[in-house]
Amino acid sequence: MKLTDAIQEFEVECQIKRFSARTIKGYVNNNLLMANYLAHEFKVSEIEEVTTAHLKKYMQFLVTTNHKATYINGILKCIRAFFKYCVHEEIIVVNPSLRVSWEKEPKVLIETFTDEEVKRMLTVFDYSDYLSARNRLILTLAFDTGMRNTEICSILNTDISDTYLLVHGKGDKQRNVPISPYLKKTMVRYERIKNVYFKNKILKHNNYLLSRTAEPLTKEALEWIFKNAGEQAKVRPELRCSPHTARHYYAQANLRNGLDIYSLSRLMGHVNTNITKTYLQSLKDKQIVQLAMRSSPLMNLK
Repeated sequence: MKLTDAIQEFEVECQIKRFSARTIKGYVNNNLLMANYLAHEFKVSEIEEVTTAHLKKYMQFLVTTNHKATYINGILKCIRAFFKYCVHEEIIVVNPSLRVSWEKEPKVLIETFTDEEVKRMLTVFDYSDYLSARNRLILTLAFDTGMRNTEICSILNTDISDTYLLVHGKGDKQRNVPISPYLKKTMVRYERIKNVYFKNKILKHNNYLLSRTAEPLTKEALEWIFKNAGEQAKVRPELRCSPHTARHYYAQANLRNGLDIYSLSRLMGHVNTNITKTYLQSLKDKQIVQLAMRSSPLMNLK
């Protein structure tokens, strides 16, 4: 089978699995780039002709063109997913990508907001009108639940219970996140102001968070809200004020407060704990010592 035809089939499989448009685009484009390289360098156009040596040469090419290890590993992840699919569909017998090694990535220390910066950002918006109350709630949701940008936009009125939120995560995977008393108070105040603001309007959407014209919020709107709050709160200029940075804060704050890696991974909707561990690496030694003090075996003897 033509390599490009197999990639086209793989794209359909990703659509069936309801991967996001962004994820599908990455899978397809990265595998097409690999196919173009093999065709140009080795005259390989059939998938059965692809060997581990060919793929290693492609990885070597990416290294010599000064791409970062994280970028190369991202491409290899896409290639491995493609060949895994081809083996599963019995297009090929052996997966040539399995013996291609990952690039060694440098240890990444994730910088996020300080507690004081979070406090200042939360006070930027008050409850003087609907938009201010909504923006205050958006910040609170991001800092207190670690939800992704799109997940916050996708909250429906029917997703809310007394003690938890139903989150619609990546790949149609759902999870529950708790509603703390702090978050509950903010939600109640928002809902009261929202009901008054929209009392004479027919709402066409079931989204919990709405624009001033009763439309669902966009990712761009949330990015603007965080950027605006960061500027007014005088957050460090080198720090990107975004929902994703708030997600980093949520992870590190929970670890500092003693939450275990497995539980945090579940709450954040991570595929496995390896992703969550990157946040643990970013904690400073003094913070780790404080965690160990609280979990001391002998100090906790009954």
